[in-house]
Amino acid sequence: MSLILIVVGLVLAVTIVTSAFKVPQKSVRAAAGVVAIIVFGAFFTASSMRYIGEDEIGVVIKTVGSDMPAGQIIATQGEKGPQAITIPPGWKPWLWPGLFDVEMSKVVQIESGEVGLVTAKDGLPLPRGVAFAPEWPETETRKMVEQGDYFLGAGKGYKGPQASVLTPGAWRINPKLFVIERVPVTNIEKATVGVVKSNVGGSPTTTEAGRAAIVARGQRGIWMEPYTPQKLYLNTKAYEITKISTKQQIIRYGIGGAADDSEIEVRTNDGNTFPVDVRVEYQIFPTDAPIVVAELGDDQDQLHRRLASTVRAIFRNNAEKVKALDYVNERSKQEDASTAAIAEEMKKVGVTIVAVRIGSIAGDGSLAEILKTQTDRELAVQQQDTYKIQQLAAQEKKELNRTEQEAEEERTLATARYAVQIADAAKERKIIEADAEAEAIRIRAEAQSEAYRVIAEQIGAGNAALVELLKIVGTEGIDITPRVMVIGDGGGTGGSQETTALIGTMLDHMMTESEPVKSPKKSEKPPVAKGE
Repeated sequence: MSLILIVVGLVLAVTIVTSAFKVPQKSVRAAAGVVAIIVFGAFFTASSMRYIGEDEIGVVIKTVGSDMPAGQIIATQGEKGPQAITIPPGWKPWLWPGLFDVEMSKVVQIESGEVGLVTAKDGLPLPRGVAFAPEWPETETRKMVEQGDYFLGAGKGYKGPQASVLTPGAWRINPKLFVIERVPVTNIEKATVGVVKSNVGGSPTTTEAGRAAIVARGQRGIWMEPYTPQKLYLNTKAYEITKISTKQQIIRYGIGGAADDSEIEVRTNDGNTFPVDVRVEYQIFPTDAPIVVAELGDDQDQLHRRLASTVRAIFRNNAEKVKALDYVNERSKQEDASTAAIAEEMKKVGVTIVAVRIGSIAGDGSLAEILKTQTDRELAVQQQDTYKIQQLAAQEKKELNRTEQEAEEERTLATARYAVQIADAAKERKIIEADAEAEAIRIRAEAQSEAYRVIAEQIGAGNAALVELLKIVGTEGIDITPRVMVIGDGGGTGGSQETTALIGTMLDHMMTESEPVKSPKKSEKPPVAKGE
């Protein structure tokens, strides 16, 4: 089109000049020449105009000028070749054909659910050992990709893959400078975490085992903090995302077609071999997911192979310690022991064992005969043990009876000895009491005798006897009313007669204590004692 405009302008100018030469007036010819120049200039200028649409970008390629430095493919100083500056929408003058070529390119459109990966064709060389250019500040991203002169100049952009990405939207990008690859956005689903292996950052470090080190977010290596469920606008080449499920999962090593893996065959220490149906429940927690990636990568098959190898080895090792019958009867112990051992081993690779369940043992019935033989053998052994126990029990009972008899005899002997001791003590007590009583009587008799003697000396023997008798009467409550009359002949004294009567009364009283005597009737009179 530009060339046509130039040709048309030139034809019109020539026509005007040719027509002007036919006019005799010089002023007219001069004016015609000016008009011809203006017409040609207008058409020539019009031929330099370029129009860029709203959804387009104009890429300028200069065909004349100095060559760019070696290795540079985008001109920033007006050199010959593709220019860093692009043409925005609208009319742009001074782009004459032959001097400039203008290529129209569509605006890059990143759709929702996509992310644009950027690769620069020109720029500073990447440092040795670095695969991706460092990320740009988020506020600098549009300026870096839409202004080529800034990227190659003040922005100090690097040639090669960029860690930064284009988010959904329209981007006016120079296709001579950048290559854009559209890829799906990284979506971390529910019950899943995204573990990042960063290829951007300082030199990678490794552990003694040779695996990638687990580092803080932003460093080069496996990030210790995984991403939770969300959409990530990351460069999946600069940041490799491994999705790890955090759901509890079950793997069955079983007998039959429903198993995830083949059955586990164990051998007990009594030489019996049989298959075991096993279910292993495991889970990977978010904090352990980086360990799983570091140890096993993103290969689920490798995880399953590691788990299967561990489960089989531990079950076989545990079975070697017991007999077949004990293995069947002590299933819960086998489950607990296997769970603890498998959990300890799998924790090293970031896998948490929730439980280990033993299903059927030799589900096809092949263990039945083994168990019957083993049971019979165990019963025979137990019966022998029972006989031995019974024999020991009988012997112990015999010893017990003998011991009990000896104990009873010891008790009887001890009782007899104790009775003798008691009798001796009682005898000695009675002797002591008798001696004490005799001594007391003697002392009382001596005291009384002394008292009689003193009284007799003072009042006479007869009076002393009378006093003692009166004491006895008072103490014993003797009735002293005379029942015996004493009649004398007048020869004795009055005192002796009274004494005689009193003595008679006392003797009568003593007789009535031994033989009860009826009370005399009212008409009866007391007997009268006749004196000599």
